[in-house]
Amino acid sequence: MEISFENRTVIVTGGAGGFGSATARTFAAAGANVVVSDVDGDRAKKVADDLPSALAVTTDVTDPDAMHELVAVTEKRFGALHVMVNNAGLPHRSVPLADMTVDDVDFQHAVNLRSVFLGCKFAIPALTRAGGGVIVNTASIAGKRPRPGMVMYNATKGAVITLTRGLAAEVGPSIRVNAVNPVVSQTGFIKNALGIDELDEQSRAALTANIPMGRIAAPEDVASAIAFLASDQAGFLTGVCLDVDGGRSIQ
Repeated sequence: MEISFENRTVIVTGGAGGFGSATARTFAAAGANVVVSDVDGDRAKKVADDLPSALAVTTDVTDPDAMHELVAVTEKRFGALHVMVNNAGLPHRSVPLADMTVDDVDFQHAVNLRSVFLGCKFAIPALTRAGGGVIVNTASIAGKRPRPGMVMYNATKGAVITLTRGLAAEVGPSIRVNAVNPVVSQTGFIKNALGIDELDEQSRAALTANIPMGRIAAPEDVASAIAFLASDQAGFLTGVCLDVDGGRSIQ
């Protein structure tokens, strides 16, 4: 079965990052018009310029006006919105909860949860105007299997899972809402959480010790799962929070 998004338009927030850029490329390869949204407009443009039918939009996903404008610009450029991928998010540095500041916690809430709420809020009317569509949120396996030192990140991703399931019940059948729960990947997550640019062998071994597949996720693993959940082949799937974790959640 070939997945096709011909004549469909997809927004990917956090579209310049590891998961986001891989997701943008995956949808583009399947024929979609892709709106690459990122707070870093230059990097978003670099991703969009390599795609056959794409638009880069600089977006602060925590800003309601910016998110409203993102959807409006998308409809103006491509005529409709069919898939909303709420992918933007950031971990905090690994630290005990008691050592986090209130500002740290508020930022986690804004970037990881408020942004998903805003993306859904403004996408739903657009998807309805298009006759239906799909929302896919990027959560994390940390929302189901939390690790010490990442408590607030875990909590925000757990909230995204619950938001996804509740919203799916609320907006079906015309709109499907799903999520992916990735395990750690060699993306900006590593830099933000661990303060290093790349995993050394010791860190990689520690992170993969409880992953039956014996490796961390590749961005393409996550992008493929997102595209599947948004596709017609997954037309009976809603409220699904798919673990893209190489089996970590079963250990």
